Amino acid sequence: MRLSPHMTIMQTAAAKAAKRLVRDFAEVEQLQVSVKGPGDFVSQADLRAEKVIREELDRARPGYGFLMEESGASGSDNWTWRWIVDPLDGTTNFLHGIPHWAISIGLQRRLSDGQTEMAAGIVYNPVADEMFWAEKGVGAFLNDRRLRVSARRNMGEALFATGIPFARVPAQRRLPFARALGALMPQVAGIRRFGAAALDLAWVAAGRYDGFWEFGLKGWDVAAGLLLVREAGGYATDPDGHEITDLDDDVNVVAGNTHLHGPLRGVVHEALNRQA
Repeated sequence: MRLSPHMTIMQTAAAKAAKRLVRDFAEVEQLQVSVKGPGDFVSQADLRAEKVIREELDRARPGYGFLMEESGASGSDNWTWRWIVDPLDGTTNFLHGIPHWAISIGLQRRLSDGQTEMAAGIVYNPVADEMFWAEKGVGAFLNDRRLRVSARRNMGEALFATGIPFARVPAQRRLPFARALGALMPQVAGIRRFGAAALDLAWVAAGRYDGFWEFGLKGWDVAAGLLLVREAGGYATDPDGHEITDLDDDVNVVAGNTHLHGPLRGVVHEALNRQA
């Protein structure tokens, strides 16, 4: 399949960063690791991957803005195009030798009316050599295969993914999560927590999961994945059902296929808004 210039740039940058990440993963016990906060780690692998990706993207498209996990926002405040990058989503998995982690790169566009939209995104799992990618209006793909969300209609057959709160998650987000989990467990076939939100969204797009929800994510966790789900025919919104456009603040996400997004969103919305 012939890729657009933007998509070629993104996949090339991810592939270059992935080569070193795979080497680091094979020698993970030797990596230097620092702690950003309780249960929140950054390794030399994250930092090196982000540097490689930034250099590749900046060389190909000088003047574009950046929002990156490790180095934050940079470039002009008046950007028309902005790269949103998580160089290693699933760092804790990576550091424990669990082969479930990914590189996520999204491309955000600012329109003439000041609104923004995701124009393109990739989520690349180097260990499995799975490149999930999407462009607005073009569709979503896994390598060269077109993706569609699942067609399941019944909650009793549904497999959902989520992110379980851990040490650094504020207490005010733990109770809504517990409410949602408690409401869903008796209704569904299973709930998974694999530890990489970008891949969770990509797997919704691929039909492996029927839905996904999580609270308090960052823009770089979801930028590419939101577009993947939408271009695969699904829905990816906030718990109120609104499209997610502000990726500079914390993000609450509910994604799913056309049949189950509504029921899942209803449970999550109730859990967030129910008075204690």
